[in-house]
Amino acid sequence: MEPSLPAPSAFEQFVLPHLDGAYNLARWLLRHEQDAEDAVQEACVKAHRALPRFRRGDGRGWLLTIVRNVCYSRLRQARGAGATEPFDDAVHGADDAPAELEALEWQQEQLAQLRAAVERLAPEFREVLVLHELEGLAYREIADVAGIPIGTVMSRLSRARVKLQAEMRRAGHGAAGREEQTHGL
Repeated sequence: MEPSLPAPSAFEQFVLPHLDGAYNLARWLLRHEQDAEDAVQEACVKAHRALPRFRRGDGRGWLLTIVRNVCYSRLRQARGAGATEPFDDAVHGADDAPAELEALEWQQEQLAQLRAAVERLAPEFREVLVLHELEGLAYREIADVAGIPIGTVMSRLSRARVKLQAEMRRAGHGAAGREEQTHGL
């Protein structure tokens, strides 16, 4: 008879599987790797403390809500303390390696310009783009995470796409392929 494995803890079950998404949201909201790591760590501590009150529903949405709140608290605190460091494409560039060096350079340039355009958006627009386009959350899930009505989510997402398109045009890259451009932020 094989020894049975201990049942996963509630933290392991409801929080740990969603750490990548939590970091992704924090990274885009705070725009700094170390700040994002700190925010996710703080959110995990808060989640661990709040586990007895968690109703064992959607762990992903619950954790992302905590991360979002931690990030916005940090952004409010940072307003008076100065700006955060800019996004470093050398550290966070694409890992894909197309066959030809020229294609790789073009891809990296496009990705860097898209990321820079997203960085110029206001946090509430970056937030809905990241949650929808990168994390794949539905409108209702975003509404729950952000604590806003679903109509506001749809409106912000629409406005975020228009603003992103305008930012890309300003950078000289046109509006073609809007849906494809947001994939892989």
